[in-house]
Parts: sequence; structure tokens; C-alpha cells
Amino acid sequence: MARGLKKLLKMLNARKRWMLDKLGRAFSPKRFSNLHNSRECLPLVIILRNRLEYVLIYREVISISTQRQVTVDRKVRTVKTYPAGFMDVSIPKTNENFRLLYDTKGRSYLYLFRDKETSVQTLQGSQ
Repeated sequence: MARGLKKLLKMLNARKRWMLDKLGRAFSPKRFSNLHNSRECLPLVIILRNRLEYVLIYREVISISTQRQVTVDRKVRTVKTYPAGFMDVSIPKTNENFRLLYDTKGRSYLYLFRDKETSVQTLQGSQ
């Protein structure tokens, strides 16, 4: 029997604000413990795989994070379950910056801005 902390959650036990499909996969990532409350953050795996749809599987998220291509709050983060809160997430290779915001119902969405003056777009959740 395994001992220690569990690194995954069942989809039914994941946060409802993450808006994950409970029938799509069996497990969801458990957030890396940090300063953010679990109600106010979203792990990088969910941002890259489910919301932005840059990758299809969990292993591709691991390769992106080990190549140091994702920055959170202007610092490179290599932990794949690092919680991105109400702050800046950027991918320097594509010149995209995202801000995690919440609507009036408490659902999280990513606000995209490519450059300081140019295009602005809002990416809603998958539901």
C-alpha cells in the first residue's frame, strides 16, 4: 500500500470552479501547496491542457514545464501543478500573457493579451 501524500484527485473530488468534465478522465492533478488558497487557484496542468488546449496529455505538460517555457508572475515555474492564482501567466515563446479572472458566478476564465497595446481576447471555460 502506498504511503505519503496523494498527487492526484478523482474528477468527482476536484474543485467545481475548475470546470472539468467528470467523464473525460479518471484523475485530475492535485495542486502544489503554496500561498494561494485552493479555492482561488488553478494548477498549470489545467491551464495548459484543458483551458488553452496547447497540449493533449499530461506528459506533454511535463515536457513544456521542464523546458522552462511557462512563467508565473514573471518567474519561470517548472512544477507542473504550480497553482496560478489571480496573477499573470505568460508563455514567452508565443508572446501571450494571461490573467486568471473570475466572473460573477465564481467561474474562472483566462484573459488573453498578446502585447501591451494590441489585441485583447477572453477565453472562457470549456462548459
